[in-house]
Amino acid sequence: MTNTVAASATGQSARGSPDAAVPDLGYIPVPDVFTLPQGMNFGACSGVALNSKGHIFVLNRGIHALMEFDGEGHYIRTLAHDVFTRPHGLRIDGEDNIWATDVGSHIVVKMNPQGRILMVLGVRNLAGEWHQAGHLRAFNEPNDLAFGPGGELFITQGHGKGESRVLKFDAGGNFIKTWGGEGSAPGQFKVPHSIVIDASGLLYVADRSNQRIQVFDGEGSFVRESSHPGTPCGLCMCHDQRHIMMAHGHAGKIMKLDLNGNVLGATGGQGKGPNQYGEAHFLALDAKEDIYVADTLNWRVQKLIRK
Repeated sequence: MTNTVAASATGQSARGSPDAAVPDLGYIPVPDVFTLPQGMNFGACSGVALNSKGHIFVLNRGIHALMEFDGEGHYIRTLAHDVFTRPHGLRIDGEDNIWATDVGSHIVVKMNPQGRILMVLGVRNLAGEWHQAGHLRAFNEPNDLAFGPGGELFITQGHGKGESRVLKFDAGGNFIKTWGGEGSAPGQFKVPHSIVIDASGLLYVADRSNQRIQVFDGEGSFVRESSHPGTPCGLCMCHDQRHIMMAHGHAGKIMKLDLNGNVLGATGGQGKGPNQYGEAHFLALDAKEDIYVADTLNWRVQKLIRK
């Protein structure tokens, strides 16, 4: 695999390696940003997201699987008791509804801002394509989701056991289409781990085990790809809609990319100290573009602020 952006209009090369010499992003970690009630801890932190109020939501694999904090990191409440088996991805839509994926029970859950479940996609504990009655689309390890300009849902699945695919639904949760399958050719995947959408409606998929980001239109037609050796895990669209922040998995790097996949800057590294990660899994940005990084192996979320 080369570091060339395939089918790119610019023809620029993408410096995707986590070890490449790129500028420092200029962020520093904030220690112990989250306050938790006595006796309460995070489990393995898989997802983090912010709502319109700047409240921070942390998805983790502990007893308190979904927690809400204010913008300063003060604990507010726990949501979704006994809902998830192996929680994975977390997103919040434009109406502050909370969406979470579960690779263990094979479902995607939509909750309102109060935590009430509004919609369940997939069939709990059924890993497959369809409910036995044939009327409900099922998943096999849903990883992440993104919201289309018309309210469409794009959900990636396949975390090592399930077939790697993108599934498209309308805003009401009705299945529309799917594309992908296992492989390394354009349009195929090996663990499509994360997905985001830009202002023009293009989809960017972190194809983790193929060590690349693939770009598609809303109908699933391949547009281009960029190479990112390692484990590209989590993607987050920047507020300007012209850049993407990427959590680069076991390399522990947080990278800023342009929309062609070129690495513009990086921060972080492997380890257990400040701004170090066991697995930089997913990430989110607040209104100031401070960065929150969920780390599954160090069981924490770190906040990074500009120097």
